Amino acid sequence: MIKTIRTHWLALLSLACLAFLSGHSHAGSKDFGEFQVHWSVFPSTFLAPKIARENDLNRSKSIGIVNIAIMKETENGGLEPVSGQVEGKVLNDVQQPTFLAFRRIQEGDAVYFISEYQYSNAELMTFQITARPSGNSGELPIRFAHTLFND
Repeated sequence: MIKTIRTHWLALLSLACLAFLSGHSHAGSKDFGEFQVHWSVFPSTFLAPKIARENDLNRSKSIGIVNIAIMKETENGGLEPVSGQVEGKVLNDVQQPTFLAFRRIQEGDAVYFISEYQYSNAELMTFQITARPSGNSGELPIRFAHTLFND
């Protein structure tokens, strides 16, 4: 189980590193003590057509993907994914909000939440997202901004 989680996160980390080098995506995390919220944002065109079809995602130069994972610290200091709820909105550069419809995806032990959103080339988008881990009444709010560019 731990090996599967590490493999999944190493793959995501590799993708995030490649994306940073290209200047098109954004990834980060915020620590809430026992929990961490990890996020990444990238153009839907980064997805291989097969992966997009398997996950019912649209590939387009004007569609971005936001990916959220809720992680919990284990007794040995590692991290494990947890389920829960994620909701939020994205604001464009003139502060018009679009509510995000997150879908829960589970691949083996990995759990993450994805949503698509519309963007214009070089438009600054501000994300306001709240994660609620299962079994915990607290909210984990995150806020970050990113600009995507068409391929």
